[in-house]
Amino acid sequence: MPSVYIRTFGCQMNVRDSEVIAGLLTNQGLRLTEDEALADILIYNTCSVRKHAEDKVWSELGRHKKKDSRRRVIGVAGCMAQCYKDEIFQRAPCVDFVVGPSDIHKIPEIIEKLSACQPPAAAEGLFERKIWQTNGGIRPEEIYHTGFYEDKNHAYMVVSEGCSNYCSYCVVPYVRGGLKNRKCADIISEIKAALNKGITNVTLLGQNVNAYQNKDTDFIKLLSLVNKIEGLKQFSFITSHPKDTGVDLFQAMAGLEKLKKYLHLPVQSGSDRILELMNRGYTRADYQGLIRAYRNIVSKGVLTTDVIVGFPGETEKDFRQSYDLIKEAQFDSAYIFKYSPRPHTRAEALADDVPTQEKQRRHCLILGLQKEISKKCKNPR
Repeated sequence: MPSVYIRTFGCQMNVRDSEVIAGLLTNQGLRLTEDEALADILIYNTCSVRKHAEDKVWSELGRHKKKDSRRRVIGVAGCMAQCYKDEIFQRAPCVDFVVGPSDIHKIPEIIEKLSACQPPAAAEGLFERKIWQTNGGIRPEEIYHTGFYEDKNHAYMVVSEGCSNYCSYCVVPYVRGGLKNRKCADIISEIKAALNKGITNVTLLGQNVNAYQNKDTDFIKLLSLVNKIEGLKQFSFITSHPKDTGVDLFQAMAGLEKLKKYLHLPVQSGSDRILELMNRGYTRADYQGLIRAYRNIVSKGVLTTDVIVGFPGETEKDFRQSYDLIKEAQFDSAYIFKYSPRPHTRAEALADDVPTQEKQRRHCLILGLQKEISKKCKNPR
């Protein structure tokens, strides 16, 4: 049996996509390996949300500039595949196939086609051919039902794919498409199948998870239905958007006994001017109101966030507003990112005018502040 090595970059959605790919390939008769050196097929499941994440992938592919004697198949899947498409072949000639997020179900067939190009006594045919699939629409539902989960106690469950918010800095709508919601019955069915495998803890996934809507089932109703599943011990969800978050969600979190009291609510900036440039759809005051409501309704609820520093046009005053908001909010933890232009986004047209050193300074200041806050959250008096 040919062996497959899959390396995942990026978010939990990519982790789940890699599980989907692994399930499809093992059901096809291929064998997974954690040893890249022993693999016949290498698949890099990639992320384009930050330039740093892309740089890691280009670096990895650079190690394969010269084909070794084994003539392994190398594939790039995920967001970078969708973002750069066949350009990847030019930048990394070692790559044999490129598959976007909506086309991952085609990977077994692609590998079969590539393998068919290689006669037993000659290897060249396999690598004279390049295959890319980046035109997919809605994923086939069956890909979520291979029964493969990396963790034997916890499973990620995709409830929605893509995003229609078009935040000006974000590449997600361009690489994963607009918001597409799975049917509620299919989500429940997948959770029950995972329970039959002994998994009792799940996380509901979506780039904008609380915008979920399928016919008459909104996100709050979905949470209630999941909470009722017999045998499920605990569940959670990520990631929420502030503009789709309200008191009804907090009340559900407080009242559903199996739902983990954890909310990841990216603020991105504490400046109204920058929030508007980012097309976030809320103000600083709106976000502060959500924090107060969450703290009041969800007893001992954990709250985390994302912050971007150095967005185009961000002044010292704008930055200080973000810094002060972090100090006021007392997040349990926060992911602090330095802005980097992303292909296709509206912000790419803006001058990236905050110098690298200044981005680094701002990043260090907020990171240092959040570390002190997190220590206090972990060790309350």
